[in-house]
Amino acid sequence: MSTVSNPDGLEIEAADFGPIAEARVELKPLTVFVGPSNTGKSYLAILIYALHRCLGETGLPRWRVLPRGRVIPRRPTGGRLSREIAEAIDELRPVFVSKFRSRADDPVALPTIVAAWLRSAFEWQANDLAREIMRCFGVDDIGALVRYGRKSDAKIVLRPPPSGERGAIEHELTLGTSATTLRTAAPEDLPLRIDARDIARSGTLRLDALRPVEVFTDARYRDYFEHYTRRLAHSLFGMALPSLIGPLRFPAFYLPADRTGVMHAHSVVVSTLIESAATGGIRPPARTPMLSGVLADFLEQLIEIDEPTLREPRHRRDHGSRIESTILRGTVEIDRAATTGYPQFAYRPAGWMGERRLPLMTASSMVSELAPVVLYLRHLVRRDNLLIIEEPESHLHPAMQVEFTRQLAAVVQSGIRVIVTTHSEWLLEELANIVRRSELPEDDAPALRPDQVGAWLFKDRRNGSVVSEIGLDDSGLYPSGFDDVAAALHNEWADIASRIENTR
Repeated sequence: MSTVSNPDGLEIEAADFGPIAEARVELKPLTVFVGPSNTGKSYLAILIYALHRCLGETGLPRWRVLPRGRVIPRRPTGGRLSREIAEAIDELRPVFVSKFRSRADDPVALPTIVAAWLRSAFEWQANDLAREIMRCFGVDDIGALVRYGRKSDAKIVLRPPPSGERGAIEHELTLGTSATTLRTAAPEDLPLRIDARDIARSGTLRLDALRPVEVFTDARYRDYFEHYTRRLAHSLFGMALPSLIGPLRFPAFYLPADRTGVMHAHSVVVSTLIESAATGGIRPPARTPMLSGVLADFLEQLIEIDEPTLREPRHRRDHGSRIESTILRGTVEIDRAATTGYPQFAYRPAGWMGERRLPLMTASSMVSELAPVVLYLRHLVRRDNLLIIEEPESHLHPAMQVEFTRQLAAVVQSGIRVIVTTHSEWLLEELANIVRRSELPEDDAPALRPDQVGAWLFKDRRNGSVVSEIGLDDSGLYPSGFDDVAAALHNEWADIASRIENTR
């Protein structure tokens, strides 16, 4: 693959991971995974989700204040700071005070020794990454994710967007039964820069962490100095993540396949949770299969979907309403039970007045399938976030698949990043039209530039699937292999017709 051209992109390389033998994918604003079943499309999508969950805003090392002002880190970034690193961090205080107060927007280049320490601190997250990946896949052993029959470990390489012309940072995650390691490599003179705007708006940085502290040799002041220096070090780690991991710093949301079944079973799952909580001390807990992390997160987010703390400002663009008007021809609504406070979902077809509406489980499969997409876009997903949708074409007529693809393009235009896994020929053909439409000087329909869209074909091989990028061919379409199926069907039809003719 050529050098990453997308300034906010991320290149992910995977080897011997699940069914994937080899993959090298550059994530773009809209990324499409296509190919035969059981070739690893969902495997790679879940991996990306797990990386976001562990490294993104929900996983940053945050500070919390305990009673009497005692401050401790939620997740420490390592052991004691060496004197040399502590002094280098201490010298940054006047610079940070100036940026914090003036809210200047020019970046701050960190000293080489501090940048190297931060990169090594990132390596200490290996075990957290392994645990989150296992949770998202619902496995107890990270070795279960290594490609079957391979004795070597699975390897994941992350390449954030290059910083300037001096090279790029590269993170290599090794997943195996013996150990999990994370190694970060970068040119020695590669600077690590912190956006001054992150300093001004950082929730982990306070002026008391920036107060000048003289480096005393007296042991009485050693703990005092280290206390404030470690606070600043933790803040630096959080603010350096954009340079270290690129778009992985933003939250991600995963909509798994079979959303219809989950939405229909949602009330049953909630009732079971309530019953288990009420009788937990009376009888031993039942042994039930563990949910995968993506499914557990999906259920939890549905329960909290309309909480007041999650509600977005009204002026925010509601892409869920566009899907309701163009595809569902009605609205998805939420009620909360008076006794439990848990949500109940319903569908109101356009034109229905008063309180009349349908419980979601009695609505069509198309409505149940798209209802979570509508709810997530309305209540959870924000600009720069990642929304992963498995098989968005499920239960949709081809015409609705085409319209939904257009709505996805509008979502991407608003600054939301999207990954879809698909088997839909209609989705890919409309996506090709959306890209071609970007060449028109003016057009009201959604359009995306070629560098905003990446389509990746998962090819099935005897020793594991291989993933490669597919671009528009001479006919203006993405060569996904669907034409081969159509041609085979036509040839079979012609052969049958010929044999029938010969029998007459």
